[in-house]
Amino acid sequence: MTDSGEEVVSAKALEIATLAGGCFWCTEAVFSQLRGVSTVLPGYSGGSVADPSYEEVCTGRTGHAEAIQVVFDPRVISFHDLLIVFFSTHDPTTLNRQGHDVGTQYRSAVFYHSPQQLQTVHEVEKEITASRLWRNPIVTELLPFQAFYPAEEYHREYFRRNPSQAYCQMVIEPKVAKFRKEFVQRLVA
Repeated sequence: MTDSGEEVVSAKALEIATLAGGCFWCTEAVFSQLRGVSTVLPGYSGGSVADPSYEEVCTGRTGHAEAIQVVFDPRVISFHDLLIVFFSTHDPTTLNRQGHDVGTQYRSAVFYHSPQQLQTVHEVEKEITASRLWRNPIVTELLPFQAFYPAEEYHREYFRRNPSQAYCQMVIEPKVAKFRKEFVQRLVA
């Protein structure tokens, strides 16, 4: 406990999730608003090139997906609940695309960090399928985590720093508004 009575969270108590759900500007904007999430970092995962640039990833030749790395406190929000948000806030049934963003870099993927995370992904996929949230089958890739390369600084907190940019207004803002309405009980106060 601190002098103010707040509990100090040990770094060992925190966990990491690495998720790709299309444009990382969108996923970062959503996950950064969740209670229990301490850090959301956009970047690249799942490819064969070390430390790729945004321009290289955009070619589709590096094999990377635009991803986010989420550091979270499982005592506040579980990996299961992060996945419910993940599968509900992007279309996991479209291969290599999200809306107008097309290419392997926009694919849906979970880069699991442990066998327990993989098991949880399977459980959540079954729940989402049973709920009939999506008409088509889920095509999200499930891959063991290998590496994550942070995106360039100008991609970080993009939505917060560029709210009047057209992509932010037309794509991210409606997604965030829908998320905030559906997950109001999970939002940071």
